[in-house]
Amino acid sequence: MNNGCTYTDRIPKKTESQTVLDYYVQRYTHSSRDEWFDRIGNGQIHLNGQPTTPETLIKSGQILSYDRPPWEEPDVPLTFEICYEDEDLLVIVKPSGLPVLPGGGFLENTLLGLLKRSYEQNPPIPIHRLGRGTSGLMLLARSPLAKANLTKQMTDRLIQKVYLALVSGVVKRDRIEIHQPIGKIAHPVLGYLFAASPDGLVSESHLEVLERRSDSTLCAVQIFTGRPHQIRIHTATIGHPLVGDPLYEIGGTYKLNQKSPNSSINLMNEERGMLNNGMLNRNDSRPDIAVPGACGYHLHAHRLSFRHPRSQATMTFTAPPSNPLLNLQTTI
Repeated sequence: MNNGCTYTDRIPKKTESQTVLDYYVQRYTHSSRDEWFDRIGNGQIHLNGQPTTPETLIKSGQILSYDRPPWEEPDVPLTFEICYEDEDLLVIVKPSGLPVLPGGGFLENTLLGLLKRSYEQNPPIPIHRLGRGTSGLMLLARSPLAKANLTKQMTDRLIQKVYLALVSGVVKRDRIEIHQPIGKIAHPVLGYLFAASPDGLVSESHLEVLERRSDSTLCAVQIFTGRPHQIRIHTATIGHPLVGDPLYEIGGTYKLNQKSPNSSINLMNEERGMLNNGMLNRNDSRPDIAVPGACGYHLHAHRLSFRHPRSQATMTFTAPPSNPLLNLQTTI
């Protein structure tokens, strides 16, 4: 069991004059009207820090807060490997299955939670993120200098990241440049998610074939932008979704009616409302759908290169994948 969490909302002008109950029922549809009524009655919801009632009218600028009781989080790997550490930065290898940030059913069983326990005074700050199902190298800042400098390197595309990806089907071309824009598209349950979109942001990935197999291809993918789920979307865009990806299909959009194990607790940050904040209980009733946080695909952050924020020396790290499917099986 974790320690529970408090979720807050600042009331926007468009929803003022609603009752507290109507606000929660209309904004957070994962729970029924009766469930929200009971939470208010049990003192779990406060208005500007004070207990409230279901019939209280809300005003723009007020703060509503929901004190979610402790819950049992899904089991995830709770260790990570340290590759390098100094006063400014930390380079680690994240295991597949470990979320980086809280979201969905995850609060403390995250990389951020592990870092807060290991570095109580000054937890390292991730400079970039990896999806829950993605393993491999991550760069984190430990000083204000490093945070500012490494963030600028990321913005200026000076940090080089190369991934190993197992894609479905046999890729015929040895090298492919992918420039498919990525943006938000509507989703019937989640509200929206990131996918291939002509109105999205410019995105760039370079794919190189490492090994062709009977029904899949092992590739090295270098990304020059850091859009959410970029490799998953880009490989699907060219007709080769990642092997085992429960969500993205050919074309770079989401699969309809695709089931995903434990999807009700594998929700990630792009999901709307309290799904975004992880307010679902483990046993909440929700459609069994694939979501961005679902695992099953094969993707590993293999190589990472950047300039040290203090010395400006170039630093390069590689991490062999623990997933045997991401290793070469024949000699090229």
